[in-house]
Amino acid sequence: MTVLPIARMGHPILATPARPVDDPTGPETRRMIADMIETMRAVGGVGLAAPQVHGPLRIIVYEVPAARNDGEAIPLRALLNPVLEPVGDEMAEAREACLSLPGLSGRVPRHTRVRWRALDAEGQPTAGEAVGFHARVLQHECDHLDGILYPMRMPDLSTFGFVDALRDDTPEKPTAPEKPTAPEKPTD
Repeated sequence: MTVLPIARMGHPILATPARPVDDPTGPETRRMIADMIETMRAVGGVGLAAPQVHGPLRIIVYEVPAARNDGEAIPLRALLNPVLEPVGDEMAEAREACLSLPGLSGRVPRHTRVRWRALDAEGQPTAGEAVGFHARVLQHECDHLDGILYPMRMPDLSTFGFVDALRDDTPEKPTAPEKPTAPEKPTD
């Protein structure tokens, strides 16, 4: 396994929609998943999308610690060709960061609940529902697969800035039931 370099905002791969994975169990796909997991863990992220490591494929990996997800840990997952569907209209705004935008953070509205379906690392169909921070991570990572970075989702750029310069004492909007993410730890 290899720790891969992270593409930073401005690199064309981050603005280009990723291609579907055609061979979920092929050696290149397996190597990409293993390297993505190694990279995500080495840099301290909770999620990573293939375009962030210069891979033009629809692959995400993530694991959500209980401390960031209301006490519920989400074990390591690799999702290939994921598709998300919002469940309901409820949105929450919380602070996000990203490995491709090091040192930056901003408040992003996201659906509080999503349904997801994908292929797993063995090429088998898998599906589920995610709430809270888990739902936020999935939306953030799947945005990368569509060439979208979180600042593009921000309605108020005054909340965007360098983590070490931001001071966010503002509580979440009343419609936001989840806790804001810690700006010093990237979403991915």
